[in-house]
Amino acid sequence: MSLLQAPKAKKLATALSLHGHTRIDHYYWLREKDDPDVISYLEAENAYCDRMMAHTQGLQETLFAEMCGYLQEDDSSVPVKQGNYYYYHRMEKGKPYAIYCRKLQSLAAPEEVLLDLNEEAKDKDFLELGVYRISPDHRKLAYSLDTTGYESYTIYIKDLETGHLLPEEIHETYYALEWASDSQTFFYNVINEVTRPYKIFRHKLGTHPSEDSLCFHEEDTLFEVSVRKTKDGQFLYLESGSLESSELQILEASSPDKPFHSVQPREQGLRYKLEHHEGKLYLLSNRDGDIHHNIMTAPVEEPGITNWTEFIPHDERVMLESMQMFINHLVIVEREFGLKQLRIIDLQTAESHRLDFPHELYSFNLEPNPVYETSILRLNYSSLKTPSRIYDYHMTERRLELKKQTVVAAYDESQYELKRLFATAEDGTRIPMSLVYKKGLALDGSHACFLYGYGSYGANVEPGFLAHRLTLLERGVIFAMAHIRGGGALGRSWYEDGKFLNKKNTFTDFIAAARHLIAQGYTRPERLAIEGRSAGGLLMGAVVNMAPELFKTAIAGVPFMDVITTMQDSSIPLTLCEYEEWGNPHDKDYYDYMLSYSPYDNIEAKAYPNLLVTAGLNDPRVAYWEPAKWTAKLRDYKTDQNHLLLKTNMGAGHSGASDRYEYLREKAFEYAFVLDTLGVEARD
Repeated sequence: MSLLQAPKAKKLATALSLHGHTRIDHYYWLREKDDPDVISYLEAENAYCDRMMAHTQGLQETLFAEMCGYLQEDDSSVPVKQGNYYYYHRMEKGKPYAIYCRKLQSLAAPEEVLLDLNEEAKDKDFLELGVYRISPDHRKLAYSLDTTGYESYTIYIKDLETGHLLPEEIHETYYALEWASDSQTFFYNVINEVTRPYKIFRHKLGTHPSEDSLCFHEEDTLFEVSVRKTKDGQFLYLESGSLESSELQILEASSPDKPFHSVQPREQGLRYKLEHHEGKLYLLSNRDGDIHHNIMTAPVEEPGITNWTEFIPHDERVMLESMQMFINHLVIVEREFGLKQLRIIDLQTAESHRLDFPHELYSFNLEPNPVYETSILRLNYSSLKTPSRIYDYHMTERRLELKKQTVVAAYDESQYELKRLFATAEDGTRIPMSLVYKKGLALDGSHACFLYGYGSYGANVEPGFLAHRLTLLERGVIFAMAHIRGGGALGRSWYEDGKFLNKKNTFTDFIAAARHLIAQGYTRPERLAIEGRSAGGLLMGAVVNMAPELFKTAIAGVPFMDVITTMQDSSIPLTLCEYEEWGNPHDKDYYDYMLSYSPYDNIEAKAYPNLLVTAGLNDPRVAYWEPAKWTAKLRDYKTDQNHLLLKTNMGAGHSGASDRYEYLREKAFEYAFVLDTLGVEARD
């Protein structure tokens, strides 16, 4: 492959200065989205990428066919009974989007289609459903759609009795909408010019959106606003939160014209969430510096912090992540020693128990569970080798009932093994890792391995099942996850040890995980591929700068590469609210630290692994120019003949294709790149 075939940037450089330090950016011009030269450049990169991958076209088609074979193309969710209706959504073979439906009284009743996203997606390159909310009287549906990938949604209201849309449409909204009890009023959030959700409005059916009442305007640029409803439906609450602090305001859902009232005015570093049960608020909080959270109760009439009473104390071993309230039970999602757990508390007897799960490594998510007056909890369980199972857990009887098991054609999970490993970081910290691979593995270093990481925002990469991953596993590839600091695998302290001036722990943890896999004989550098997306793409950029010799191949998906430039620019979406994740570069200590690891600023003249870099032209979270600039600069510096490919989705945003089949084509392309560069040719 000749790198001379790759597109090159040819415009003037830009000087960027801060703290007396000047950086020369030769590719700053790529930020100009409206410049025809920029679009031509991205299209040339796409053409070059296609040319370099042309020899894998047959493999891509094979992988795509396998992925479709693993997919249940005709599928349906387990219906949920709300009022007199059973609600569900389903997929049809050959159709890329979901169809939302209900049946009256009985599952044998005729089906009523409420929203067919396939119809909505006609003549559109992209479609994403934002909110989907049935009114309390079941006569109206409010839903929102994004047709660009920019995460700016338009709200529509459908009259379910006539099947017609109401004339009012509300534009530039985000991911929040809740109905009041009257089924005539709802509350929603809107975004500003940098896509920060910053206002909450009240809308009454039959009125023009220009007449909507402003309920709250969040002026602090670190904070975003949302609106939610308690499980019992009695209260709406407005949530204003940053990465470090939160404030909630409540309103009786039966009195939508009244103002919201603060539960506890914001304090720097105080975070809390709420639920309601029989006149009490239950508050999951970090009050008193309890970083792994406690649960407090407070009277609705006087909910301030001075009236909070301890219900579940802080436990330094157990992170309380979230809670759901039912008429007789409180359900808590918690994490201990890196494993997600589910605790059920009987509010009548105060008895508490955990569910036992069958694997050493597993993942579960609570389903929406919209019904308050029930003793049944619905959850979705899987493991790295176990396809999704939907269970109803009968909380009083402590009994699991299987409602649905995903069937994957020609797949036998008994042929695979799960493994939990621990790598040792530079400072002696043990880093948990999750692995899945075919049984009978010989630890001789000969195996291809695909290592995934994220490590930011306290987010957890769960060891759950993905059917498309079988195309790797069936070819003998080991799949591994590194649960590195900056994520939340071992609680809040695990997160704080990988943010701000501790961010480099995220990168060195991942490098330690790779070295451990190599040292233990699972793989070797020339057979090791890595992947991370978004902030995980930053991880990829950092580790290939720091230890490129460890990796044969890397995929950096929509990667945050240009840390300093982005964090200096308040006109870019997310910049200001991200000060509480990365730091404020106008503080010299943070500037110097971020500059020391920013992938774009630390490119050197040396050999790099094979690199596939992806971008979304309409991405509001990580602008397309970050991966584009990083790729362009790498072309000037790298000394190897390995692949360096940039693939930009010209009609999507941060998450890539919205069409489920196009999404699988994107995955087939990425996996073909991995298998080709690792020298894996056939199924095992």
